Amino acid sequence: MRIEKTALDAQNRCVYSLYKEKGCIGHAVTCADCFEALEIAPEWQSRGYGSYLLREVLRQNGGFDRTAPSEFTAPLPDAGNTAAQALAAKFGFVPRGGLLVRRRVPDLTAVELTHRFLRSTLAPGGLYLDATCGNGHDTLFLCSVAGENGRVIGLDIQPQAAANTNALLAANGMAAIGRAECCDHRELLRFAPPGSVDCVMFNFGWLPGAAHDVHSTADSTLPALQAGLDALKPGGVLAAVLYSGKVIGNAEKKAAAEFFRSLPLADYTVLICEFANWADTAPLPCFVIKREK
Repeated sequence: MRIEKTALDAQNRCVYSLYKEKGCIGHAVTCADCFEALEIAPEWQSRGYGSYLLREVLRQNGGFDRTAPSEFTAPLPDAGNTAAQALAAKFGFVPRGGLLVRRRVPDLTAVELTHRFLRSTLAPGGLYLDATCGNGHDTLFLCSVAGENGRVIGLDIQPQAAANTNALLAANGMAAIGRAECCDHRELLRFAPPGSVDCVMFNFGWLPGAAHDVHSTADSTLPALQAGLDALKPGGVLAAVLYSGKVIGNAEKKAAAEFFRSLPLADYTVLICEFANWADTAPLPCFVIKREK
């Protein structure tokens, strides 16, 4: 089987044609994220081809992406069309406002929780530091929060990470807002004087896609966290995702958590967010808000 996609017009209407043994046995017509029609030839119905076609169209348009929200709509099927109703229900479409609607939100990972917290807390503008920029996804996120009047600096000790981050920012039109530098995160005050930063973000561990033998450790992490706190302005937020496991052990995660718990209440509000029904090695999102005097 194969599916061919054909653009119909400038309004993003497309037809997806399902072929089997050189013949077209069904098609779906979409307009952006709206299904206008989905049909399977009568002689090929009740064999799973409708499910296959719908699944592939959703997949090609981000409907199964665990990292991004999605929403698709479709017309309500006729009351007597039980097969269409069952197909819609199978893929999570529910009746709402005279249409079928399928909504998905990103899985609540430690990083997604961190992003949601920061987006709800930070305001556009100001200075933001991604102290462990990796491949640049957190830096890109901070650029979206900072906006055109803000500034974001990503740091990483590995040159490839800084290069990957700068390439990602350029590809997403954010090079005017953010940039990455090759630098040990313990030296972040080189790029921001004390009391000048709205947010410092850490996502510890190793560079995704690289060898696991290069990763952060407690020896470098604790000085970097202190530098991050020094960089914050009153009301600023430090966010850190801590990791443990077979490769990196538990020392860094334990030391950082103890460091956060030792911070004086007069100066900081500290949140350590535990996923209570996950494994002990689950990532640990932490937030420190510098209190205003």
